[in-house]
Amino acid sequence: MNEQTFGSYLTQLRIARKISLRGFAQKVGISPVYQCNIEKGRRPMTTEDILEKMAVVLLLDKSEKAQFLDLAAKTKSIPVVAADLPEYINERDIVRVALRTAKDVDATDEEWQEFIEKLQKRIKRDGG
Repeated sequence: MNEQTFGSYLTQLRIARKISLRGFAQKVGISPVYQCNIEKGRRPMTTEDILEKMAVVLLLDKSEKAQFLDLAAKTKSIPVVAADLPEYINERDIVRVALRTAKDVDATDEEWQEFIEKLQKRIKRDGG
């Protein structure tokens, strides 16, 4: 099975919302050729501004936007963090410490899942 790419996910979302390639490109302010190249994987992710416009036009929910940004980040030849994370990471020393600690101990998926579940319980408890 092929791993989902930013381009294929973007195409899937656009088609699901019944937006033509040309119409979508016009709404986000890029050329249809550039849009086609992004969707076909011939171009890496675009600017954060355009990514945000795409997310708005596609009416992405929180989960879809996270996947959208993660896949966009993976298109870069130089590793980058998804566009919604750098500010959060840079503003909180403890987050950087946590990430480096997890890296140093090679935290397992199970350990990360345990941490995520703990935070998700808090979200449910706090009504968020």
